[in-house]
Amino acid sequence: MFAKAFRVKSNTAIKGSDRRKLRADVTAVFPTLGTDQVSELVPGKEELNIVKLYAHRGDAVTVYVSGGNPILFELEKNLYPTVYTLWSYPDLLPTFTTWPLVLEKLVGGADLMLPGLVVAPAGLPQVQKGDLCAIALVGNRAPVAIGVAAMSTAEMLTSGLKGRGFSVLHTYQDHLWRSGDKSSPPSIAPLALDPPDLSEEKGSVQADTTLQGDMRHLTLEGEEEEEGEVQQRCGEKSLLEATEDPSVGGLNPDLTDSKTLQEQMDELLQRCFLRALKYRVKKADLPLLTSTLLGSHMFSCCPEGRQLDIKKSSYKKLSKFLQHMQQEQIIQVQELSKGVESIVAVDWKHPRITSFVIPEPSPTSQTIQEGSREQPYHPPDIKSLYCVPASMTLLFQESGHKKGSILEGSEVRTLVINYAKKNDLVDADNKNLVKLDPILCDCILEKGEQHTVMKLPWDSLLNRCLEKLQPAYQVTFPGQEPIVKKGKICPIDITLAQRASNKKVTVVRNLEAYGLDPCSVATILQQRCQASTTVTPAPGTKDILQVQIQGNQIHHLGRLLLGEHPLLRSRHIGLTRQRSSYQLNSP
Repeated sequence: MFAKAFRVKSNTAIKGSDRRKLRADVTAVFPTLGTDQVSELVPGKEELNIVKLYAHRGDAVTVYVSGGNPILFELEKNLYPTVYTLWSYPDLLPTFTTWPLVLEKLVGGADLMLPGLVVAPAGLPQVQKGDLCAIALVGNRAPVAIGVAAMSTAEMLTSGLKGRGFSVLHTYQDHLWRSGDKSSPPSIAPLALDPPDLSEEKGSVQADTTLQGDMRHLTLEGEEEEEGEVQQRCGEKSLLEATEDPSVGGLNPDLTDSKTLQEQMDELLQRCFLRALKYRVKKADLPLLTSTLLGSHMFSCCPEGRQLDIKKSSYKKLSKFLQHMQQEQIIQVQELSKGVESIVAVDWKHPRITSFVIPEPSPTSQTIQEGSREQPYHPPDIKSLYCVPASMTLLFQESGHKKGSILEGSEVRTLVINYAKKNDLVDADNKNLVKLDPILCDCILEKGEQHTVMKLPWDSLLNRCLEKLQPAYQVTFPGQEPIVKKGKICPIDITLAQRASNKKVTVVRNLEAYGLDPCSVATILQQRCQASTTVTPAPGTKDILQVQIQGNQIHHLGRLLLGEHPLLRSRHIGLTRQRSSYQLNSP
């Protein structure tokens, strides 16, 4: 459900009555929790927020956030715990175990199929169809996903562990988890012994029940964005073979479980750095601002499906990383102006640059990512329209239009010309003039012109008609039906403001009208600008969110929305400046 970015509708502090109701609901849904545990989960005085959001498929979800982490979410009046909560209360739900290779598929939106289960000597937990369950990995009881059982335990055993086992709702590393502090699962020792050693069993796991299941296949059921659910299978390999082959399941060979997240980010940072120097930066580009190296070159060198975040690396800051690269004599960095560093020299013959090659993604990884990859943003087609007001109905009623009818500019022109010709209003002596009959006088003339203006040129007549009509517009996103709305489309507003602390912040509003998710934009800006971002409701509005970024980020935003990043590359969008505010307008 949270495999892709969601859209936040509102984020408000919880009321006292809602807090008490939530406690009662938690007690009813999770009876194994004691009174003290419920009070700990839903604190009485600490900050607790209610976040209402829409998942990428349109599901309305209510999320309860405590201490910056989502702790519970409500979907269709059902309450579910998040992985953050399950790490504190690992015995809250019946827990099933699967293999580490499966986790990546669950994060990508796949459901868990029964052949992927690991059956412990004690057997499977007893559940009924529709029960909420937790999913953990071999060797650690900390849950990494929650899902709803597609069948009872008895039916699972009867089926020979074949078919779909669980409809997965939320996982570690999905976008709901990312909205928290992004901590990793704690290490919680399993209650029972791990399954037999793989080298002895060749990937076959047997339960102490009548079931003699062959566990050599990892089978998952994934989601396809528009055509429903399809099955994804991780090859016909034994678990031993899958462990030896890092390409199974679309795992990157460089990102095995032996490396920490920080080590993985260090490696990604160096890979993007070397790729940028070898394939993008030229000698003529020097001296090159370090910020330009990062924003214009290194980010674009990041592999498909991954995000470069220096703050998650051991270096924490770009300057520290570049100092390290300078110590290796790959580059030379100087402060050409106060507080601004630039790369002034690059040793393109350095062994690390000459030996660098772009890693080829494995065919398995390419195949599996194809169905789950987020579609790139395509800007909408925006068309100006006109709405017939009550004062103009007499002019258009002969052509079958009434109050509220929506017309294009070309249609208005054709209808007015046909009206003039049909009523013999074209001046016989000068074809460029149109005589005004009582209907045209009432529709387009001002009160003081009623008895003075008898004729108008064609262009003046048509312009006056368009001015008297009410504005409307049509927005068409690729592959979707057109959306027609009255009024003028709100421009994307980028404002530079100065807070009481004398610090500047950049505020962006009205992204939703163009199909842009404020949370996704905030994430991209946070990485590109290396500055903190927040998403909050825009003041004075109900359903509009605003993104706030620390510092003056007008330049980054302009390039993001209009240039390098394909967010708003459209002939319908232009950038103008009004005093201290920048706006992306529809001309």
